[in-house]
Order: sequence, then structure tokens, then C-alpha cells
Amino acid sequence: MSLLDQLKNEILIADGAMGTLLYSYGTDCCFEELNLSQPEQIQTIHRAYIDAGADVIQTNTYAANYLKLQRYGLEDSVKEINSAAVRHAKAAAQTNAYVLGTLGGNRGIKPDSVTIEEIKRSFREQLYCLLLEGVDGLLLETFYDIEELETVLTIARKETTMPIVAQVSLQEPGVLQNRTPVNDALKKLEELGADVVGLNCRLGPHHMLLALEQIELPKQAFLSAYPNASLPAYTDGKFHYVGDADYFRKAAQSFREQGVRLLGGCCGTTPEHIRAFAGLKDRTPVIEKVVKLPQVQLFVEERAPKRDYAPLQEIVKKRPSVIVELDPPKKLDTSKFFEGAKAFKEAGIDALTLADNSLATVRISNESLGYLVKQELGMRPLIHLSCRDRNLIGLQSHLMGLHTLGMNDVLAITGDPARVGDFPGASSVYDVSSFELIQMIKQLNEGLSFSGKDLGAKTAFSIAAAFNPNVRSLEKAVQRLEKKISFGADYFISQPVFSEAKLIEIYETTKHLVAPIYIGLMPLLSSKNAEFLHNEVPGIKIADSIREQMFALNDDPLQAAREGIRITKQLIDAALDLFNGIYLITPFLRYELTLELAHYTKERASILRGNSYVETTIY
Repeated sequence: MSLLDQLKNEILIADGAMGTLLYSYGTDCCFEELNLSQPEQIQTIHRAYIDAGADVIQTNTYAANYLKLQRYGLEDSVKEINSAAVRHAKAAAQTNAYVLGTLGGNRGIKPDSVTIEEIKRSFREQLYCLLLEGVDGLLLETFYDIEELETVLTIARKETTMPIVAQVSLQEPGVLQNRTPVNDALKKLEELGADVVGLNCRLGPHHMLLALEQIELPKQAFLSAYPNASLPAYTDGKFHYVGDADYFRKAAQSFREQGVRLLGGCCGTTPEHIRAFAGLKDRTPVIEKVVKLPQVQLFVEERAPKRDYAPLQEIVKKRPSVIVELDPPKKLDTSKFFEGAKAFKEAGIDALTLADNSLATVRISNESLGYLVKQELGMRPLIHLSCRDRNLIGLQSHLMGLHTLGMNDVLAITGDPARVGDFPGASSVYDVSSFELIQMIKQLNEGLSFSGKDLGAKTAFSIAAAFNPNVRSLEKAVQRLEKKISFGADYFISQPVFSEAKLIEIYETTKHLVAPIYIGLMPLLSSKNAEFLHNEVPGIKIADSIREQMFALNDDPLQAAREGIRITKQLIDAALDLFNGIYLITPFLRYELTLELAHYTKERASILRGNSYVETTIY
């Protein structure tokens, strides 16, 4: 009897986790490679699940594709690993269990990290290996991205008529990562030809059953469920699961009541959990069930989120605008910082920008200083947010905190690598790049978390993105700006520019962009300062003529600083002819330099625009 024929009349029990057992044995390498180096161990695990009552087992091939094997330098062993895995599973199963060839998802929280074309090529290679070895069916499991699963399912259905099980992994009960309702996703998978549709991973029995309550019984396909043992615990540097097998025994009947016909286990499950499922006394399938419609969650705040200031991108489109960067101090004495901030407040700048440990150098948190600047001085803080220091959890938490504190202006940057800084042993996180961070902040503005969960309210972030014009190909840099706009950037802040010719080149290559640009300008202090910036700081290049001017004043520090101010004023004049936005960068907390330049910029702007200066609108 075939697998599908048997599922018509009874509930079948599938196996549990392979990786969990291998990990518990002390294996900490590529699990799929063990098909070649430890065949006895793989077959022993298969037999343990069959002895526990599994009617269906899966091959040890979840990550045996090109994209994942290349992490271990095994990308040329795809055929060898998959073929061996099928042979081991069939040898263990003999005539006692069906063997499903397993193919896992490649996209996680960052769907753009792997292209669809890469997925297609990798999937086809692994698929053909499994089909050639004669599996009884295919198991597509742990897919977070519905586009990826629909793509590979379509390919598989065209290549074979054998049974296909297609399972999604939910972000939370009821919805996938992109907020697609699970019921809609499974219906689509059935339409694309899946014979069994269902859920696996992420959720333990409790939450998976809550999700199943919202799922209608498929019209033609059967329903599957492979829950995790529990949430993972982390002890002594290792993850482990503490799910009780007896808990699974009690849950088995509930899975039957929800219409599940193929019941197995995912992360953390062992032969004991499968033995508990196999103890289900009534294997008769349920053909009718009551579906609980998910409760519709409305945003707490449907109106536009409150802002204290008009967005900078709106201001700079209407009139000249000046923002100033004043780095948080490296030491705990903040007196000079606030002295400078107060002076800029009196000068009437539009925002005080606060870097996020620039050059990977530890400074006081820009969030804390930004809040004090806003509360005590009534200024708009523009908070830089680097991908270097926080993982996805930390980034979202940080942004939610900024929203709660009423700080809505952020600059999303990838950030300088930790190795360039002064903190030995620090590592860079980089869960996402600035592109993805921009996209995720935009998602918060829609009231959805990074993972797609309802936040109960919408944020009101105005998103700045970085622009480095000091590159060989400005056209390629502008292409990056266009991409950032497509991801949700509202405006740009550039690295410092030290040439009038460069300003003109920037204008000509960016004048078609819808997002305005704040041109970065920074006064030089000395020849040494100019050489360091030019030669050692990423993203900064200084014209030879300016470096020569600074070198000529090498013996007179005061005169050199005045020359730096003079050069910057010339650049301000040139920039104001082309751009409304000026971004002044304060060197080494020498705020008196940028304060003079801020006054000069506003005066020149007033003259150029015929005294038509308009103050910032406060909502």
C-alpha cells in the first residue's frame, strides 16, 4: 500500500529530530556529512525511531544542499551526501517504514539574503539526487518564506508524481513571517500540488495546536504536524530541550482532533516523544472539525503617530536646513557636550545628530544623550543606528525604546567593523545590513515588528540613510541610493566632502532622486588631521590641493584651524547653490568651529533665499 493510500484511512506517525540526537552525542559539525563518515550512527538513529513506532522516517538531508554545504566546504559533495543518506534510511526502514527525502528551507529572517535563482539551482541539484535513489516521497520542511516554498514545490511537482509533504514554520500561531495567514498559505500549497500540507518547527505542541485550530481541513491533501519538544534552554554554552514525552502522549489526541494525519516531531524530539505519539489509541482520521477564526487585532492608534517635529525630509525640501553632528564623549564627563549642544540650540539648527560609537570606538550611549538633549534643551536629536553592535532583537528593542522616548529621527548605517576600533576582542554582529535595517524600520512604521508581529501601534520614524560620495564610481554609489530609496529611505546624509568639483558632480548625478541630501562638511584642524582622515578613515577622501594647503600651515596650529574654517565656508557657499541640506560634522568636540559654520550657513542661506527662512514646524 502506498503512503497516500494509507493516510486515507489512518493516522501515521513520523519520526523526530535527527540533529537533536547527534548534538546530544557531542557531535558539533555538519550533521549531513555524517552520512559519509558515520553511517552506522545515522542508521542507528533511524532504527531507534522505527522501533519507537514511526511509520515514516526522513533522510538526514535537511541542509544537504549547495547553499548550506558550502559553509563547510562541502558544496561539491551534494550528490554523494544525499545518495548515502537515502541508502542509510532505506537500509534501516526495509519494509517497516516509508522513507521521505528531506529538503529544507534556505531563507530565514532575511529573505533577500538568498535569491530565488540561487534557491532554484540548489534545490534542483538536491532534488535529483533524492529522486535517483528512489525515496518514497519528499518532505519540504522548515520554510519560513512562503515564496521560497511555493517556488520549490512547483519545481518538485513538475519533476515527480510521488507524494510531497510541504510544511511551513510559523512566526506565531496563525501567521507566517510575512503576515500571511497560515490557512491561506496551506490552501495555496495544496493548489500547487502538495499531497500533505502542514506545520513544523518553531512551536511546541501547545502553540502548534492553537495554530491548527485556525486551519481548515484541506480539500484533497492531508494535514501534518511536526512540533518542537519545547522552547530551547541554554545551559553551560549549549542549547537543549526539556520537553516531557508524557506531555506528547497527552497532546496526541488533540492533534488527531485537529485533523492531523501525519504526526511527527521536530527540534528537541527523540524516540521517546515519538513513542508517546505512537501510543495514540484511536488512529481513525477526523474528517470534520470546527475552525476558530483568528481574532482581528486592531492597532491601538489608527491615526497618524504623534511627532514633536516635522520630518527633516519635508523641511529640507522647502528651505535650507542645517544639522550638526556632535559625538557623544568617550568619557563620563558630559559638560562640554551639553555646552556645545546648548550653543547649537541657540544657533537654531534643525537637529543635533549623535553617532553610534563611530569607528567602533566606545562612547556614551547616543540614546541616553539624545533623550537628555530633547528633554532638557528642547532640541531634535537625530540618532545614528549601527548594525554592528546589536542583533535583530537588540535593534528592534532599541527602536521601540526610541519611539517610546519620542525620538523619531534615525540614521540607519551598517557601521564600521569592530576590528577598526579600540576595543580588543569585540565582535561585529551584522545580522542585517543598512538596507535591511531601513526596510525593517519602515515595517515598524506600519505597526509590524521585524518578524511580522502586530506591535499594537505604528511608529513614526523618519529614516535617513548614509551616502558616501568619495568613491571611484559615483554612478554606482547613486545606484545604492536608489536601492535604499526602494527599501524606504526618506533622505540621505553624506560623508564629508572636501571639493567644490565633487559637490557639482554629486549634484549632477543625484538631481533625479526624490529623496533630498544633506551634504556633509567638516572643518580640518591640521595637516595631521587631514592626512589621517584621507588615508585611514573609510569613506573620506580629501583633495590633494587642500592637503597641500594644510601642510603649508603645519607649524601654526591656530592658523591651520582658521584655514580649515575658511575652506569649509567656501564649500558651504558652493553647496548652498546646489543643495538645501548642510550637515556639519564637529571634530573632537570642538563645537566652536561648527558653531561658527552653522551661523555662517544660516546667514548665507538667508541672503541666497531672500530672507525667506522658515522655522521648523512643530506638530
